[in-house]
Amino acid sequence: MIHEILPVGVLQCNCSILGDETSGEAIVVDPGDEITRILGILARHKLTVKQILITHAHIDHIAGAARLKAVTGAPIFYNQLDLPLIKMMDIQAGWIGAPTPEVHPPDDTLEDGRVIAIVGLSGSILHTPGHTKGSVCFYMPEENLLLAGDTLFAGSVGRTDLPGGDGRTLIRSIQEKLLVLPDSTIVVPGHGQTTSIGQERALNPFFAKH
Repeated sequence: MIHEILPVGVLQCNCSILGDETSGEAIVVDPGDEITRILGILARHKLTVKQILITHAHIDHIAGAARLKAVTGAPIFYNQLDLPLIKMMDIQAGWIGAPTPEVHPPDDTLEDGRVIAIVGLSGSILHTPGHTKGSVCFYMPEENLLLAGDTLFAGSVGRTDLPGGDGRTLIRSIQEKLLVLPDSTIVVPGHGQTTSIGQERALNPFFAKH
């Protein structure tokens, strides 16, 4: 598997490019900005984007999705419970002092348990509300990989003080959906360094309190 992690935009959102070397098909997760750089990596690996996944509809994760779709034709998937965040994209832009991006409703929703697959790669959607109502993670057991969005971080968890956030729901989502995964599972959060499920279960201070 090809996996490139590209921090994009002013908030350095971790955009993941997942590709299969044999089929040349790819999934792009959270293309929040810097679409030219993303397209450059795709071209370097000779990859064709088949799907665009959004872990949640905050501006730093979704702002570039429509531009990437315009170039590639790939459908955009995210959980429909985050549609209220799309309707307030102008307000979100004001939070970070950015222009309001073009955003659209999803081509299809990401429900819990949905299997996402391209030729050579597949994974399942874990609905993990708390950071937002529609937050999801993408789990690829054959690759020992979890793309956690802003649900779980190295030594921390997602913030819950923005619209749609709920602290108790977030902790429950992590405990019931993520910490039950194998210790060796590599976690790529929405921002910052990678970690593992085992490390977060043992050392993350949020779970010693609950």
